[in-house]
Amino acid sequence: MNGVLHRVGSSILSLSREVGGLAVLLGQITVRLFPPHLDGKETWRSFYKVGVKSTPIVVTTALLTGAIMAVQSSAFIEEWGAYGLLGWGAGFSIMREVGPILIGLMFSGRVGANNTAELGTMKVTEQIDALRTLAIDPISYLIMPRFVAMIVMLVLLTVIGDLFALVGAMIFADLMIDVSPQVFWHSLLEMTYLIDFLVGVIKAGFFGFAIALVSCHYGLKVTGGAVGVGRAVNNCVVASAIGIFFLDYLLTPLIDSAWAALFIRYG
Repeated sequence: MNGVLHRVGSSILSLSREVGGLAVLLGQITVRLFPPHLDGKETWRSFYKVGVKSTPIVVTTALLTGAIMAVQSSAFIEEWGAYGLLGWGAGFSIMREVGPILIGLMFSGRVGANNTAELGTMKVTEQIDALRTLAIDPISYLIMPRFVAMIVMLVLLTVIGDLFALVGAMIFADLMIDVSPQVFWHSLLEMTYLIDFLVGVIKAGFFGFAIALVSCHYGLKVTGGAVGVGRAVNNCVVASAIGIFFLDYLLTPLIDSAWAALFIRYG
């Protein structure tokens, strides 16, 4: 019994330390956002590295996701003759759930893990301490550009990914079950609404926030050399995935409720 209590207590203390570290880092970032303290060159470099270099893998993933959705639904569409619903079904699921979550997970695996590895390597090689010695604030110089770039670029990549996923679904719907692009897009535009698109975009912003905060936190707290860097990268990917699914669970009803309240109030 004592051993069980010890493990439970250690787990609770470890979780509390992580939550406290995230809260402290978030506070440091918030202070530097008003007014913004960003290094211009580092910010543009982060935008390019985080967003532009991630575009090929996001486009490929989105196209294959849309194709898989068309292939998986083809049997049911043909059985029920619901050809006019394929565009709506693909658009609704891709824009609300599949697009933001899959792209967020890809983003955390590629960008979040890389960010943690970079910061962790700088930490164990004392480069961050060297910045402080030179009177350069590591949060403003290293963290802020990456934090802003991850949030902005994940939103943009989600929009791009949604578009290519729909294109992939349209192409394979035409090839597999002869649903013409005109029928597909007519169903999509007639039966999906602005809120379906906005839900995914808002989720992407929160996912980017979570990935940025978690990856920077684990990168800055690395200890133990190369082994510590590898452990931090693993923890970052796992924590980011948990954060994405947890935020998805919370945000879906909240956004829908807020949209319904606005619709009732303003018609």
